[in-house]
Amino acid sequence: QVQLVESGGGLVQAGGSLRLSCAASGRTFSTLGMGWFRQAPGKEREFLASRSRSGGNTYYADSVKGRFTISRDNAKNTVYLQMNSLKPEDTAVYYCAANGRGGNSYYLSDYDYWGQGTQVTVSS
Repeated sequence: QVQLVESGGGLVQAGGSLRLSCAASGRTFSTLGMGWFRQAPGKEREFLASRSRSGGNTYYADSVKGRFTISRDNAKNTVYLQMNSLKPEDTAVYYCAANGRGGNSYYLSDYDYWGQGTQVTVSS
C-alpha cells in the first residue's frame, strides 16, 4: 500500500507562484509513476502533469503547459509541482497520484493511489 501526503497549498494572488509537494511511503518510490490532478467545485477531476518512474518522460495538460513543472526526487520519495503565473481558474483541490506500474499517463484510471488533496486558491 502506498500513502501519499500533499502539502504546499494555500492562498495566492493571481500571477503568483506556489510549489506543491507530495511525500510517498509504503513502497519504493522509484518504481512509481507519479501524477498531479486537480478538481474544482462542480467539475471533474482533471489531469495536470505526470512523470515516469525514471523521471525521463513527462506529460502536461495544455492548460498548464509552460506554467507548471513536475519534478521528482527519488532520494526524498517526493514529487513536486511548481506552479507559476497562477490564475483564478487554477483554484481547485490538487491531488497527487501514483501509478503502480511505473508508467507515465494522463488517465485517472491508471493511478492506483491518491493523496487527500491540498487546496489552492488564487485570488484576482
